[in-house]
Amino acid sequence: MAKRVAVVLSGCGRGDGSEIHESVSVLIHLSRAGLAYRCFAPDAPQRDVVNHATGEPSPAETRNQMVEAARIARGEIAPLSTLDVEAFDAVVFPGGFGAAKNLCDFALKGADCRVEPDVARVLKGFHAKKKPIALCCIAPVLAAKVLGTGNAGPGCSVTIGHDEGTAKAVAAMGATNVALGATHSHTDAANKVITTPAYMCDASPHEVFTGIGKMIDAMAAMLR
Repeated sequence: MAKRVAVVLSGCGRGDGSEIHESVSVLIHLSRAGLAYRCFAPDAPQRDVVNHATGEPSPAETRNQMVEAARIARGEIAPLSTLDVEAFDAVVFPGGFGAAKNLCDFALKGADCRVEPDVARVLKGFHAKKKPIALCCIAPVLAAKVLGTGNAGPGCSVTIGHDEGTAKAVAAMGATNVALGATHSHTDAANKVITTPAYMCDASPHEVFTGIGKMIDAMAAMLR
């Protein structure tokens, strides 16, 4: 039986939800690796809505994270509240501002951010069961916050690329940033946390795809 991987999305679009290139890259590489997957997202409003044609906020609009993420998942999606850690072998968090605005409020509060309870539950659950956790782009700040020593965690190492401000916030949360480019991934073997910086770097789509492929390959190796 194929190993099962949960993919946690946060909307649809880099400005207010899951980054589409990254999310699709994750799904393609999971398929290539022969891993079954199921998408989840919070059944809750996005923090905001961004007009991706202009980059400007649309304050009059509201959108639901799960309904929007269903576009990426081709309709096959479930509420994050129903994600059962026991039913899956690994979990992946693509990036996009939704990871920093909807799954937590890092975009607003930096190292003092609060992670949404269901997101924290999932991360703590997979970590406690020693099941792989993969995160890309800005999403590694979720692991830094939940597993960092600042939250009474064991501490972990991640890569969010070379962004100094984010690296300082990661350190403040009790985690370590390993500065790498988009075509690389980093594995914290002790915690089974695998990360790649993706669009945290000034990267082309094929470079992001390559780095995510290495992240998924590392995760798949842990599942063998």
